[in-house]
Amino acid sequence: MNHVFKPYLRRFVLVFFDDILVYSQGLIEHVHHLEVVLGLLKENELYVNLEKCSFAKPRTGYLGHFISEEGIEVDPEKIRVIKEWPVPTNVREMRGFLGLTGYYRRFIKDYGTMAASLTLLLMTGGYKWNKEAEVAFEKLKMDMMTLPALTMPGFHLPFEI
Repeated sequence: MNHVFKPYLRRFVLVFFDDILVYSQGLIEHVHHLEVVLGLLKENELYVNLEKCSFAKPRTGYLGHFISEEGIEVDPEKIRVIKEWPVPTNVREMRGFLGLTGYYRRFIKDYGTMAASLTLLLMTGGYKWNKEAEVAFEKLKMDMMTLPALTMPGFHLPFEI
């Protein structure tokens, strides 16, 4: 599907397999973007399920995130899952935990450092839960409960990179 929307990707369209997100600055621009996207779908004989579509929403869910003019937030359901995640007892369970939290790593300052002792459990000869892993696991879960929304900087204000 990316080849269909190639000229518009990251300009006003994001595509992940069969999930399409159209974003715009305002309603008039959004209607134009929708016309372009729907026209390309029609030209390429691709069809959408209207029951799964939503149009011109100020806030929408997409790939485990909620996106609005305020920024990008983690889906609260994913946070609930992480909060309730039991202590991993084997490599498979730890991979699952690190996979889910790693998906949201850009929301967590120093994620790699924080998850390092948990990642080591995947690489050693045997899965050996220890105090360091327990502390890292609980800290990572706690930090996931208070994730910020990612926003664009206010370009009208001074800021440093």
